[in-house]
Formats: sequence, structure tokens, C-alpha cells
Amino acid sequence: MFTNYTNCLPAWSVGPDCYEKVYGVVSKFGKSAAVIGGKTALSKAYGPLQEALAGTGFKLSEPVWYGGNSTYENVAMLESQPAVQEADVIFAVGGGRAVDTCKAVAEHLDKPLFTFPTIASNCAACTAIGVFYNADDTFKDYFYPSRCPEHTFLNTKIIAEAPESLLWAGIGDALSKECEVELASRGEKLNHTTLLGTQLAHTCTDPLVQYGKAAMEQCRANTPGYELEQVALCIVISTGIVSNLTVDPGQAYYYNSSLAHCVYYGATLVPASGGHHLHGEIVSFGVLTLLTYDGQMEQRDRIMRFNRSIGLPVTLAEIELTEADLQTIADKAATVLEWTKAPYPVTKEAFMQAMRDTDAAGRALLAAEK
Repeated sequence: MFTNYTNCLPAWSVGPDCYEKVYGVVSKFGKSAAVIGGKTALSKAYGPLQEALAGTGFKLSEPVWYGGNSTYENVAMLESQPAVQEADVIFAVGGGRAVDTCKAVAEHLDKPLFTFPTIASNCAACTAIGVFYNADDTFKDYFYPSRCPEHTFLNTKIIAEAPESLLWAGIGDALSKECEVELASRGEKLNHTTLLGTQLAHTCTDPLVQYGKAAMEQCRANTPGYELEQVALCIVISTGIVSNLTVDPGQAYYYNSSLAHCVYYGATLVPASGGHHLHGEIVSFGVLTLLTYDGQMEQRDRIMRFNRSIGLPVTLAEIELTEADLQTIADKAATVLEWTKAPYPVTKEAFMQAMRDTDAAGRALLAAEK
């Protein structure tokens, strides 16, 4: 059976002075931009953007706050603003929720979108998907724009000045990409796009393990360096490209996530854990659980040692979970799409046992350090 489809992959610029490349890229699309983002992000990026575009004739709007959450109410609010309506292109500045909000605005107004991530905690800046929430911050749905952003500008000086905890959690989340995609796609008949995505997923773990600790040190010192650049590219670009290639908006296939995120979804029902620990922090323990469940003990122990080296969790206690919480986690996990993304049936009891076994291995590692 023949199919017709289009797949757009992101372009990017990276470095402490990468905003100098903005005009050469965006001037082909128009002469003005609405600059939309979070308040902190705008305070960090707007000045450098002004400096980079000075004397070019390219016009930036005054900074426009995106509303604080990726909701369709905020999308409508932004679409009603003259500064947004009159601009030729959209500049999305900040983290995932700001960028995702701008994806919907750009799609609805048929304007090219350019992204300027100010943190390296997720891959939203280059993906063709947006996560949207209700006004009470509960999950609403996914938004699928017709294409990914035209270009992502990853300013490593700004990334280095962001809170260290966000990079730390970003590393934890990105650690899930290779093992989840491999598990979800194992044994499947892959077409050109998904085969490309699954192969690229194999590039997502080693840079984190090799450069993660040094990148954290550079972020702590607010100093961009080679290692921070490599880790930021892995978190924002590599995992984003894999997401674009392993998710079909019509759900004909979905290989982007699996059991590591099941741990996270379950933990959100435990207030002490989901309410106090970052997404990527919990997912990093989920990675260890997935590898345990799948019998990949050598890789599990390798990632566990890395987690320990940068302070990511290796035990349940570190993310404020106990034996009493495991049934709640498993019950929730069994309701999400990711539960079915394995080459064999997943059972609640085996899933809980994998969490127990992971915790035991983590406690043994901690004991050996004493």
C-alpha cells in the first residue's frame, strides 16, 4: 500500500553567540517578529536578540508574556493581540510550555515559528507536538502542528545561566529516549521514518553519560563549554528529532515512550513524589526500572552509576516513594498508552517487582559507598 506523507526535521544553530545567525535565517521569512515567552526567559533573551538584530532593519515587538501555561485560553489571548497579528513571524522564547503555546499560535495564524530555548530540560523547541493543559493545570491534550519550528537557536550562554536543577532534570528525562524507543519498537515492522528515528535514538544516551557531569559543573559555574553544548544538543535536538520520527499524529505508530514514563505517570498520584520532584528526576528512576524489567542489568548498572555521579535517584526513597505506593503506581501506569509499548505483555506484579529490584540495587550501591 502506497502512502503520501510529509516529514519536516528541525534546523538549528548553537553556541554562546548563535543569535548572530538569527537575521540570516529569519530575514527570508519576513521583516518583523512577535517575541513571546516566559517572563524570566524574556528577561534573559530579549536584550541579546535586540543586540544581534541592531542595524538590520528587522523589527522585534515588545516582549509578550505567553500567559504562564500552555492552555488554549492563552493561545486565544495571544492571537487577539495586534503585536502578534501584525508580525511576520513568531519568536518563541523560554521553556516547553511557552514554546508549545507558540506552536498553536503560529499554526492558527499561519506564521513561521522560530524557537529560542533558554533552558535545556526538554525537546519542545524542535518538535511537532505541543502538550496542553486545562486552566487547573491538569493535562488536556496534545496539539499537532503541521510542521516543526523552522529553526531553533540554542544559546549556550543563556543555557549555562539557567538553574542547574533544570539541566539535571533534562538529563534524567533524556536518558529515557534510547531505551524507551528501543523497547517500544522491538519486533515491529518499521518504515523508513520510524527506522530512521529508532536508529537516531541510539545517539541519545552516550553523550549524557560521557559529558553529563562536566556539563553540570559548567552550568553550576554559569560558564558555557563543550560538554554543556553536547548535553544541551542531546536534550533539545537529538531527542526532539527522535520524537518527530517515532510519533505519528494519527497514532498509526507510537514508539517514543514506554515503561520509564509509566513510573512517572504513576508517581504523579503520590503527592509526596509527583508534587515535589521534577519530571526528569522521576523518569530517571523509571529508566532503571525499565532496564531491570527488560533484563538489561549491565546497562542498568551503568546508568545507575551515572545517576549517582550527578545526584539523580537510584532508590525509591530519593523520590519519596515507598513499598505502599507501588500498587498505586502500577494501577495508574496500566492505564496509559506507554504501558502497551513493549514487545511482550507487561503485568502489574512484574512492574512492581522491577521497581523493588531496582530499589534494592540502588540501596546496595549506596551502602557500598559508605
